[in-house]
Amino acid sequence: MAKCAICEKGAHFGNNVSHSNRKTPKMWKSNVKSVRVKTENGGTKKMYVCTSCLRSGKVERA
Repeated sequence: MAKCAICEKGAHFGNNVSHSNRKTPKMWKSNVKSVRVKTENGGTKKMYVCTSCLRSGKVERA
């Protein structure tokens, strides 16, 4: 499962709970994209970044 390279956001786990209170495994996936990013030395690097980091400006796209 992909994890954000900036904030380390990844998948969360829990249970689906039905009306009759039966529990089945559930996984919530974070919205992580594979993006080409500008590095500090002027080059580009491909990494996984969540959309909240992209929108907040923590990462600059190449």
